[in-house]
Amino acid sequence: MNLIPRAGRTRTAMTVLAGAGVAAGLLVTTVAPASADKGTTDRGPKPTVVLVHGAFADSTSWNAVIDKLRQDGYPVVAVANPLRSLSGDSAYLKDVLAGIDGPVVLAGHSYGGSVISNAATGNRNVKALVYLAAFLPEKGESAGDLAARFPGSTLGEALRPVPVTNADGSRGTDLYIQNDKFRQQFAADVPRNTTDLMTVTQRPVTEAALAEGAAEPAWKTIPSWVLVATQDRNIPAGAQEFMARRAGATTTQVRASHAVSVSQPGKVTGVIENAARSVR
Repeated sequence: MNLIPRAGRTRTAMTVLAGAGVAAGLLVTTVAPASADKGTTDRGPKPTVVLVHGAFADSTSWNAVIDKLRQDGYPVVAVANPLRSLSGDSAYLKDVLAGIDGPVVLAGHSYGGSVISNAATGNRNVKALVYLAAFLPEKGESAGDLAARFPGSTLGEALRPVPVTNADGSRGTDLYIQNDKFRQQFAADVPRNTTDLMTVTQRPVTEAALAEGAAEPAWKTIPSWVLVATQDRNIPAGAQEFMARRAGATTTQVRASHAVSVSQPGKVTGVIENAARSVR
């Protein structure tokens, strides 16, 4: 971050957080209505696990996690996060959650953490929040605000901005990861043949989404679990640990890149299922 000229620091800070579901493009998407996979336990139906990806990815970044959850009897919904604005993405997720019956465990990766924090507030069916190398913003904070507080991210230098026209006719900026920097930046512990596919299938996030302040966060009232990726070059481990402590979350560490759902699906599934077992 310190290598970037002062004038570019605001954009760099916002983009740091973009990092996200880098995992994308390699697995076949598994998205189904919550009613499709209803598992049961001795106490009754298992909660539905709802997965929300971050920037530069899509819901296929969860595929290995989805396989493990379904094998263990959990119904799963993998949401297509629009990546257009924090308020708009959160509103979309709220609509998805409104169509799911029964208790929900809501999990987000990277920028997806900001989205689940907004969307779950006031939803009585969401019983647990899981943050996986993700942001847990306080009210008014943006992902860029949080990224700027801690050293260690190299995302800013890896981004490629592309001007776009928004649906309302206004101008905006989409952010991509430069192809030659994608693997090192986001998924250094993922095999190259996988990251080659992830690179060309990445979805952009808008600069505005990373700069928008959060609403009242759901982690203040809903129990939270955090998985810290200690080798993350997107969201430094120090930032992840700070947010976890502030939220009073149950925290686990794993030696992994930002693309933790791809490189460590077993660890990710374990944290989600720990949260799910707390649901009564």
